[in-house]
Amino acid sequence: MSATRRNILANTAARDAFISGVKLLKQEDSGTTTSDFGIPGAARPVSTYDLFLIWHHRSMNQETPPGNPSGRNAAHRGPVFPAWHRVMLLLLEANLQRVLTDSNFGLPYWDWAADGDQPAASQPASAVWDPSCMGGSGTPVPDGPFAFVATDPASWRVRIEVGPAGNLRSANRGLRRRLAAPPPAGVRTLPTTAHQAAAIDIAEYDSPDWDSDTEGFRNRVEGWVGDPSGGPGLHNRVHVWVGGDMSPATSPNDPVFYLNHCNVDRLWEAWLVKHGRTYVPDMTAGTDLKGHRINDAIASPLSATTATPGEVLDVYANYSYDVLPS
Repeated sequence: MSATRRNILANTAARDAFISGVKLLKQEDSGTTTSDFGIPGAARPVSTYDLFLIWHHRSMNQETPPGNPSGRNAAHRGPVFPAWHRVMLLLLEANLQRVLTDSNFGLPYWDWAADGDQPAASQPASAVWDPSCMGGSGTPVPDGPFAFVATDPASWRVRIEVGPAGNLRSANRGLRRRLAAPPPAGVRTLPTTAHQAAAIDIAEYDSPDWDSDTEGFRNRVEGWVGDPSGGPGLHNRVHVWVGGDMSPATSPNDPVFYLNHCNVDRLWEAWLVKHGRTYVPDMTAGTDLKGHRINDAIASPLSATTATPGEVLDVYANYSYDVLPS
């Protein structure tokens, strides 16, 4: 039986299981230390949860090819963006199923476009930011399951962060968010259902030069083009709107990262249903696109098993969504 991924605001069981599961992974020793990943200072245990943010940070700093002026890296600004994050979500979901002892658990998603359809002043008051869900905005987050309590070592703590030079370093602090901060640091509004519908309608998946300037569904959903404001769109806009720890390459420090990417994956699934389970570029593309071609492996420090974009175009055996956008 495959899992069903549900709207976190429409299913309290999925919400509560997600919160419990990520907290369990945050406390679970992965058997590795910060020294294993070249993080300076005394060696500290790395949790299973924090392996994911190390993976994400490393991928964002792996340019494809090295020195590419477009900024294309192993997970972003190129064709592999949806597939890379789909593999990440599948691995997180499998680990959550393990610690929750529930093989039917499905990651919940945050339908941020439904919030984006509301007036700007109402968007930070969405129920997703209630203490019973993700908690609110602050430095540190003041309430909810991911609030920082200095006297409680089991409270949610950022253990690995990005230093001034862009390298990883050890930390011991609370989670940070700045919902709807004003420009230039933030943006005032979330994407809307009209924005996501326009992306899903695009028939072409991606196109040369396979970077953040090209037209196509991938670039539109990632958020480099297509927003009427001229600012970041869709996925990127959500990161900027949430702010705080959602901004740097270690954005998985905030569990909201996964709610955002599960929704992005839902949009990709809607696109695949509408336009066919296709992907470009194929393996005839040059080695400068290695990592972004259909049969290139997406490697992870969490598992010896790798997947390719072609292998995750149809994941119905693993999961489905309760509702797909149109």
